[in-house]
Amino acid sequence: MHPKEYKKEKNGTGHMTKLQLKNAEIIVGVDFTNNAHVNEILNKANNNSFLLYPGKDSFNLSVRNRSETKLFMRGNPHLFIIDATWPCARKMLKLSKNLQNLRRVSFDNTIKSKFIIKQQPDALCLSTIESVYTVLNLLKESDLENCDTEEFLFPFEKMIEYQVKCILNPDNKHYRSGTSREITPKNKYKKKPTVSIIYE
Repeated sequence: MHPKEYKKEKNGTGHMTKLQLKNAEIIVGVDFTNNAHVNEILNKANNNSFLLYPGKDSFNLSVRNRSETKLFMRGNPHLFIIDATWPCARKMLKLSKNLQNLRRVSFDNTIKSKFIIKQQPDALCLSTIESVYTVLNLLKESDLENCDTEEFLFPFEKMIEYQVKCILNPDNKHYRSGTSREITPKNKYKKKPTVSIIYE
């Protein structure tokens, strides 16, 4: 997780994701090349580490069958996810030589993000918690995950609902008087995305 994201303890989707999972942790930094804890995970015997990041050589969980996925992610799999803004995520991967060397996994996204209060580079880009939710469900289909995802997005959805109410309430004392109260429709995105990734 990028340090800037780590400061967003109340509304960061990376924090929400971690709280929803038993076997998850947050490692803060920008360049993880010499990060002792990351390298300990990568170098531990029997660990099989992957990076959730798109690319032409990534293993697409959406199109692979159960046998292929189980064979690819055999052993003791660890999934690294970069939690940052779009430009920061690209920089983190560029600097982190050890993460660059990991085999990548990805998925085909067919839904629009519910993060309607935040502009995304592309209509199919998802927040961290939405991406993890998608991956967990795909791994469940291959019998590689068994956690309950039925209410996984509930905290995220409640946060969005609350923030929309605050924005639309002109008498809310917690918002600056100059705050725009217009909710941007999800079909309005940046014309030239700086990077195409599936989480932030």
